Amino acid sequence: MLDALLVAGQTTSAELISIVRADEDRTAAALQRLLDLALVWEAPGGLRALTGVADAMRGMPGLVSGLRPSSPEPPDPEEVAARIAELSPAATALLHHVADHGGEGTTGAARRTVSPAEARTPAEELISRRLLVPREGDAVVLPGEVGLALRGGRTTTEPVDDVPALATAARDPALVARSAAGAAFDVVRRVELLLDHWGVRPPGVLRSGGLAVRDLKAVAAALHVDEPGAALVVELALSAGLVAEAAVADGTPSWLPTDEFDVWSGRPISERWARLVGGWLASSRVPSLVGSRDAAGKAWNALAPELSSGLAEEARRLALEVLAEVPEGEVLAVGTGVASVVQRIGWLRPRRPTVFSDLVAAALGEAAVLGVSGAGGLPPSGRRVAAGDLPGAAEAIDPHLPRPVDRVLLQADLTAVAPGPLETEVARRLHLLADVESRGGATVYRFTSGSLRRGFDAGWSAVEVRDFLTSVSQTPVPQPLEFLVDDVARTFGSVRVGHAEAFLRSDDEAALAALVHDPRARTLGLRLLAPTVAIATSPLDVLLPRLRELGAAPVVEAADGTVRVSRPDLHRASTRRGRRPAGAVEARQAAQVQAVATAIRAGDRARSSRPAAVEVTHPSAALAALREAIEAGSTVVIGYVDSHGATGERVVDPRRLDGGRLSAYDHRSDDVREFAVHRITAVRPA
Repeated sequence: MLDALLVAGQTTSAELISIVRADEDRTAAALQRLLDLALVWEAPGGLRALTGVADAMRGMPGLVSGLRPSSPEPPDPEEVAARIAELSPAATALLHHVADHGGEGTTGAARRTVSPAEARTPAEELISRRLLVPREGDAVVLPGEVGLALRGGRTTTEPVDDVPALATAARDPALVARSAAGAAFDVVRRVELLLDHWGVRPPGVLRSGGLAVRDLKAVAAALHVDEPGAALVVELALSAGLVAEAAVADGTPSWLPTDEFDVWSGRPISERWARLVGGWLASSRVPSLVGSRDAAGKAWNALAPELSSGLAEEARRLALEVLAEVPEGEVLAVGTGVASVVQRIGWLRPRRPTVFSDLVAAALGEAAVLGVSGAGGLPPSGRRVAAGDLPGAAEAIDPHLPRPVDRVLLQADLTAVAPGPLETEVARRLHLLADVESRGGATVYRFTSGSLRRGFDAGWSAVEVRDFLTSVSQTPVPQPLEFLVDDVARTFGSVRVGHAEAFLRSDDEAALAALVHDPRARTLGLRLLAPTVAIATSPLDVLLPRLRELGAAPVVEAADGTVRVSRPDLHRASTRRGRRPAGAVEARQAAQVQAVATAIRAGDRARSSRPAAVEVTHPSAALAALREAIEAGSTVVIGYVDSHGATGERVVDPRRLDGGRLSAYDHRSDDVREFAVHRITAVRPA
């Protein structure tokens, strides 16, 4: 209705309702809604859109009609129809082509001022009959009254009040609830395992922010999910406040679990799930973009600061609200259900950008992974989430969550079978000592020398490993597993690794020992590895001058054992740049002279048109004058307050007025500039 009013201009409510192809009662209700919102007001001459609505709608996608506004004084529809009837077949085809492609074109070689009798081309036929109106340059536009005539007096070719139906299928509600609960348990456990791992081996933060691709692949391998699933898990942890960027001991920025993680991991699973869902609903993050590329061709990284959208939260809430309209006992149909939800939300929010549809589809997929939905439908807990009741959602999902167990079955093939979800502490310790081989109704863990070595790296002893396995196993520890633990414990620590920056080698054992034990060399970090070999923790460029200060005469030894002696590096000061070529200086001076002459002419023109008294234009009058100048393509003089508070005058040719900014050709600068509308104090013809 608002779009139709902008096309028709000031009109009556009956005429406005008649030009929209929709139910009369619904169009009347829509018109009343626009009046209540003060987007439309009732002037003495009829209904009018609020000033500024046309500018706001011009740059927005999804216009219903695609027609341009009518002329300020449009002719009668009968007269427009008569003009169209006079056209030749070629001109009629050209008119329909312009109407179908945005209502704008160019004149080309056609004359802009020509009578119908003198018109020689189809374009001149249309221009001479005012069916196409010339604008700035060689542009021509199709007025709204002509577009209405071509559509039979309607702004819409198809009915716009038919609500798209949702594609659904029957499904047992109990199955929906169990599927959602299983997904909820999995996502909670994966977030927990991820942050347990990052608490010991935190990944670094990229210089541009975010998580490196290799670290994301490592997460996917550790959690047994694909990379998009891993990206969703890490983004959920960030949105819930369980992970943050911080510096480790050596000052390297890394992704670390927050102190909230320790509190969160001690809560019941249902409450932990509700925390993740709440963070996801309120977040502006867009995990579905991870791995794709932006307009510049750069790949999006997980946890990147720019990976967000102001439309993400609205897309998620709308997706759940529409999904909640599906009655209990029905779910979205496989293959067409998601598309029907996207179509319904597109009808509810027609002016959202095209990316909004992608956000809605991604929200439905994320809801399934989170356990908000299950098997294509909303369980009672998901309906509570859609209503904004997260505590109620946690209570509703709790009876359907699997009960945790604290025992596993150790087998002789070096595997352990967990007959159900393990308790948090047992799962953490077992995950440290074994690798997950398969998931499902029962999780299978496999013990290897590498997995057991993780436990020894974390400080466990062989006795502690055996005691833990004995305490969690319902059967005796198999002998092959005991042998594996003993073998790993026997080889653990047989090779030692330390840090060294340089080494010293000397045939004089006494001199080398004296140098190592010299109190003045304490800061060099010297340590004897053999009677003739020592290492140092200081780098070579620090070690050499210090050894010379201590009275030694060291030389540098190459990797092949030869001695390398080199002279010090030569240092030079950079020379000053030469003078600019004479041609560049002359061109710069000529440009300055041209700019000064242009500014003087513009100032003279503004002075000649300046009134005797100071003129101050009301803001609404200034906007109206600017719009008239844009329509007529005329030149005006504006009073403008710059950023320093100084008031001056500019001779400009207004071109576009949008979003509180005036785009105009400035005669003084000889270029197109933008002016803030609120800084314009006066507008008058030049």
